[in-house]
Amino acid sequence: MFTGIIAAVGRIERVEPLGDGVRLLVDAGGLGLDDVAVGDSIAIQGACMTATSVDGSRFTVDVSRESLNHTVGLEASGEVNLEKALTLADRLGGHLVSGHVDGLAEVVAFDEIGESWRLDVRVPPELSKYFAYKGSATVNGVSLTVNSVSDGSAGAVISINLIPHTIAVTTLKHLRAGAKVNLEVDLIARYVERMLGAGVAVPAR
Repeated sequence: MFTGIIAAVGRIERVEPLGDGVRLLVDAGGLGLDDVAVGDSIAIQGACMTATSVDGSRFTVDVSRESLNHTVGLEASGEVNLEKALTLADRLGGHLVSGHVDGLAEVVAFDEIGESWRLDVRVPPELSKYFAYKGSATVNGVSLTVNSVSDGSAGAVISINLIPHTIAVTTLKHLRAGAKVNLEVDLIARYVERMLGAGVAVPAR
């Protein structure tokens, strides 16, 4: 489990074929690895991965073909958002993030407005129902607040405001219109949808 508060921007230094997947060598940048052991979880661009080796400021993860087919940013060298798994002693500064990417969204617009930036993302139709005004969204591992939702036949467009700090400490600064991003819906919204749609009667007390 994660919070969506990015701890560091690292870099994928090497991508090696591994069966039908890949093995990534990641420079963790400012992410301290002193408390990270083999088998621990680290979110990379919002996707929960398992550390297979840890050596100084670098670690490796093995990424399956299934993960590659449903994510972006894990198939080539470049900067990545990093976050270690949440502990029970941590502050929940963002929102509950599972690190399980629900789908890919497309950047419709990314514009600087005054001292902030406006990010518009088109959500796949099957995921549109999970997004609401002032609700939470996770884009490339970053916990963000939805400012507006515009429904359409091709999927909802959600609008998000990014403050300068978020731009400075994440990879979102590199986004452009047409880019694909990893998207995770709010965990609470997913459970609410399940409860409302299950058709299971709640016994009276």
